[in-house]
Amino acid sequence: MAIIVNLDVMLAKRKMQSKELAEQIGITLANLSVLKTGKARAIRFSTLEAICKVLDCQPADILEYKNDEEL
Repeated sequence: MAIIVNLDVMLAKRKMQSKELAEQIGITLANLSVLKTGKARAIRFSTLEAICKVLDCQPADILEYKNDEEL
């Protein structure tokens, strides 16, 4: 089972760079990179909420669940 992070897709749709998003939501570019690459083990709801607010999207636009058969 895996959670797929589609943050890069949303950034592209909004024509926004990672650096700009990181500044607007108040996290480091390094931490945003960890999240973008799917290496994060957790995300705070406050961070997810801030991302959704800035990108004007829903959590499901960023996070996607796929089981082993779909990978």
